[in-house]
Amino acid sequence: MKRAATGSLMGLALGDALGFPTEFNDVPSILTKCGPWREMELPRPAIVTDDTQMTLALCRALEAASARGVCGPERFAHLTRREYVAWNVSPDNNRAPGTTCIRACELLADEERDWRDASQVHSKGCGANMRVAPLGLVPHLDDEVRSGAAQLQSALTHGHPTALAAGDLTAYAVRLLARGAEPMGLVGQLRSYALENRTRYRETWLGDLWTRSQDPSPEHFIARGWDECLAVLERLEAALKHANAETDPCLATGEGWIAEEALATGLLCFLQFVDEPVTALRRAACTSGDSDSIACLAGAFAGAHLGADAWPAAWTERIEYRGELLAFGALWDA
Repeated sequence: MKRAATGSLMGLALGDALGFPTEFNDVPSILTKCGPWREMELPRPAIVTDDTQMTLALCRALEAASARGVCGPERFAHLTRREYVAWNVSPDNNRAPGTTCIRACELLADEERDWRDASQVHSKGCGANMRVAPLGLVPHLDDEVRSGAAQLQSALTHGHPTALAAGDLTAYAVRLLARGAEPMGLVGQLRSYALENRTRYRETWLGDLWTRSQDPSPEHFIARGWDECLAVLERLEAALKHANAETDPCLATGEGWIAEEALATGLLCFLQFVDEPVTALRRAACTSGDSDSIACLAGAFAGAHLGADAWPAAWTERIEYRGELLAFGALWDA
């Protein structure tokens, strides 16, 4: 049993910690600071960022939801909103969190406010999908619930249609890999999924969120997001055909500050080193963009594919939040 949930959550946190010291640095500066990228070591202590913290917030919301069986949209929104607000006011929220997440969570703290009025509908930052992996790992979620919940958790803070589509695609990619999908066929499966859902607005989960934009219809709104994701998947396919492991992945698929580019660049790092998960994390951490988010996504994909044994014990034994990560992994692997 490969224990995909444990592997994915642990890989996410390890990538986050490895990329934390290199975020906001260009590649020459990273090489000067850390030495050859293939030899990068996990920092001591192995501290994570808001990426892992918000992932765990979503894990807690999903655990609370599971206590009453399959959770409906309103209860899921309530539980996830509560966890995001708690994260925002936590003293541990001191790891350079994204301004969009902070602003939205401040608005969500007003319990009388409709969550759709707190959503930052013009933001498609990677905060939308760096935390969504748990929705690809929870067992027994059907595709409708997984997709709707992935989009809703993104929309609580990042309401841009591309944030919703990228969050959905990220969770779907984790789900496919956890269930044994062949990595080399993954991009094609994601393209097919995007095309199938291109004009499908999940009103049951999102309500009238689309009306906060300038779009003439919900279908037009969500299609904008899927089209941007399809465009970056095309860039990813081209990059994989001419991949050079020594070249900064951000040059091919973007710096990862926005959701669709974080997905594509995280996938690029993973797919270049499918059987070398630690090398994939090191490549992702040695990038000129949002290194911690790129690396956390690469780790989530690699861990879902290879399982818990992908990661060296010398690293996993000292990652921050180890106990909670292992607890959720064991729960869902069981």
